[in-house]
Amino acid sequence: MADAPSASARRRANIRQAVDFGALVAFMVAYAVNRFVRDLDGDDALVQATWVLVGASLIALIVGWVAEKRLAPLPLLTGGFALLFGTLTLLFNDPVLLKLKLTIQNGLLAVVLLGSLPLRRYPFKYLLGEAIRITDEGWRGLTLRYGLYFAVVAIVNEIVWRTQSDDTWVAFRGGLWVASAAFGVWQVFFIMKHLIKDEELAEPVSPDTGL
Repeated sequence: MADAPSASARRRANIRQAVDFGALVAFMVAYAVNRFVRDLDGDDALVQATWVLVGASLIALIVGWVAEKRLAPLPLLTGGFALLFGTLTLLFNDPVLLKLKLTIQNGLLAVVLLGSLPLRRYPFKYLLGEAIRITDEGWRGLTLRYGLYFAVVAIVNEIVWRTQSDDTWVAFRGGLWVASAAFGVWQVFFIMKHLIKDEELAEPVSPDTGL
């Protein structure tokens, strides 16, 4: 019976990750079809693929609500940003807004996490404190690591979309999901080092839960 909450949390995390990955794949496929089958230019292909992004983001929020009976903070933030910037992209027919979404979202997360360090109030502790029992040193280190990660993602995104083609940016989005998953798995080892004795380790947080 003690394993039930952990197993349930793990199933919910797997569902969220599967939905997020499926939404990203759908977006990339839609872009590829519009770009290489319909022979649209990069900007038009991105705008058309944004319809899929908006729909997939809405589905992700609904699935998250059904799976957890609530909207978890991080999925709500990423899904909300995707809906907001996706809608603005369609409204103004400007794919730059979609590209900026990744910068603004990750930049905001970086500012919140890194800004919490001097205050010794770690957002992850409030979000995950009942699922993961680690020392304050562990929460501080986890906050620093994710804060720096989000900052790097925001900076790299700015460099890629401003200097590379739309095709390269879309490929970068796909690679970023893989990098985010790998980064999350890497944090398991850090968490294990700082576990409070006799407490059970829960699933790591994926740093890129949205499109």
